[in-house]
Amino acid sequence: MATEVVMPQMGESIAEGTITKWLVKVGEKVERDQPLFEISTDKVDAEIPSPAAGVLLAIHNAAGETVPVNSVVATIGVAGAKPVATAAPGADAAPAVAAPAASAPPAATPPPITAPVAAAAPAASPPAAGQVSAESRAQRSSPLVRRIAKEHGVDIGQIDGSGAGGRVTKHDILDFIEKGSPVAAAPAAAVGAAAAAQAPAAMKPAAPVARLAGDRVEAMSVMRKKIAEHMVFSKHTSAHVYSVFEVNYTRVDGIRKAKKADYERQGVKLTFTSFIAKAAVDCLRRHSVINASIDGDSVIYRGSVNLGIAVALEAGLIVPVVKAADEKNILGLSRAIADVADRARARKLNPDEVQGGTFTITNPGTFGAQFGLPVINQPQVAILGVGTIEKRPVVIDDMIGIRTMGYLTLGYDHRLVDGAVADQFMAELKAQIENFDASQV
Repeated sequence: MATEVVMPQMGESIAEGTITKWLVKVGEKVERDQPLFEISTDKVDAEIPSPAAGVLLAIHNAAGETVPVNSVVATIGVAGAKPVATAAPGADAAPAVAAPAASAPPAATPPPITAPVAAAAPAASPPAAGQVSAESRAQRSSPLVRRIAKEHGVDIGQIDGSGAGGRVTKHDILDFIEKGSPVAAAPAAAVGAAAAAQAPAAMKPAAPVARLAGDRVEAMSVMRKKIAEHMVFSKHTSAHVYSVFEVNYTRVDGIRKAKKADYERQGVKLTFTSFIAKAAVDCLRRHSVINASIDGDSVIYRGSVNLGIAVALEAGLIVPVVKAADEKNILGLSRAIADVADRARARKLNPDEVQGGTFTITNPGTFGAQFGLPVINQPQVAILGVGTIEKRPVVIDDMIGIRTMGYLTLGYDHRLVDGAVADQFMAELKAQIENFDASQV
């Protein structure tokens, strides 16, 4: 019995992934959970394991192809089964399509990720062969693309999609908006003058950058391009505002040093991040708006805190998620953070471990930054940046003393979170860290 291998969804806003490398050739044996191929998205660069043991019978998409999630990219059969003609894969090869063998079925376009649509009445003038109707393009687009179209007043039917079967991708619609292409007139009742005034102005395409003597030009990696798209989308979506608080970590530092050896005997490193994460998730319980998301005209108040931890890799930044972080004590939280970070660096994360985040912590202080102004990780409404933690002189009761100090920065979406609410959250977070309850450790 054959097993279909599909493109996994590596994040709630991810509608497609790019195959960067096949690790197994057609005709070779493969074990269950053995790395089968590598993919790149704006959230993760990862190895995808085989869902079954057997023989790789077919590869339907070559390295370099961008494929909608849940599309069949390969087929695994039982040992002894004969492979079929497929697209020629390569580590860095451009997409290529092999000529179909006489006995092989014709290659099929990977199905888009849409719910089944009831059969429509026959059109009076159906599109010519090879053309895709405007209605079809709208139906085949992902929820993310449709949301972007709604926010910018764009008629998806106007866009020629580059995806499978004419599907409009996130890249297509962002490119359409940035080039200032005309948009369809929306009904006055739905939009009106006020909404039109609030719509963000389309970005003009950047002029080509001059090459100078001695320059080295390299193509952006797939992961880098996806991150760039995600960051630009976030800045277009959220009204970013920041609050910066100085925090005294002296008490936390003392507790950490006293408990460090006990934690190491349990195989866990007790870091400043552990204390910050614990204090943050406790405060998020009491400030639900910071742990929310905006969905059109509705606000989703999350039932639990799923904590994203930004991890820097050579290829870029990924954010694995610790689920139900608010239900863990500091030992469990420390262990979970270390686990997802280690597996992120080893490219061993599962698809569900990079999606579902409700709040993110990033640590530019690792590299010496006093503080940073991080970009919100959509569809979240806030992100916490941790600055470097160091000993420095401070004024205490009209005297100068040496204390362990650092800055925390909250980036928040002003569409939902007001400055007073953000500052109340940060003040409480600061107080909890500075007066950390040692009995929790």
